[in-house]
Order: sequence, then structure tokens, then C-alpha cells
Amino acid sequence: MPVAPLPDTARTRRWFHALSDETRLEVVRLLSHGERCVCELQDVLHAAQSRLSFHLRVLKEAGLVTDRREGRWVYYALNRAALDQITAFASAVQPGKHAGSCRGACCG
Repeated sequence: MPVAPLPDTARTRRWFHALSDETRLEVVRLLSHGERCVCELQDVLHAAQSRLSFHLRVLKEAGLVTDRREGRWVYYALNRAALDQITAFASAVQPGKHAGSCRGACCG
């Protein structure tokens, strides 16, 4: 099985920063069930529009969510490709997964 290249450090940092907030994690959880209107997210999260807009902007800038406008409503969805890349990153950095780990005389 070919190993996918790891994402660049800046992108990885943006992902983990975006996922480091409880509200943003809850948004991701809600979007894992499918696309949601911003008004629905507001209702479920009991969040003010300005606060939710901030969190959605962070997630969007990190590439974790996409949005589309339909009339006056905005709908958000997860970017599955970004989540797949995060999964690949997490898998690649598991202990014991690295070639050339230092176990030689310098550490022994």
C-alpha cells in the first residue's frame, strides 16, 4: 500500500488549531451527519450568529468545511478530503511507524 505524503506543517497546524475549540469540534460532529444550514447550527448550538460565524470562518480557512449559498441561506459541509488527510497524518505519526527511528548507541 503506497504511503501518502504528509501535509505541510502550516496546513497541519491550521487543522489542529481549528479543531482545538469545543464549539468547532461540535460543528464538525454535526456536519459529519451531512450538510447543515447555518440557522440549524445556530439553533442546535444555541450560539449567537456572530460567534458561530467566527467559528465557521476558522474551520473554512483551515479547509475543513465548505459552504454554499442558496438564496439567503448558507449551507456548510465537511471537506472529506481534508479529514482523510488528517486521518493519514495521525496514522503516519503513530509510535513505531517511522523508518530509521533512533535506537542506536546514542540513545542506548
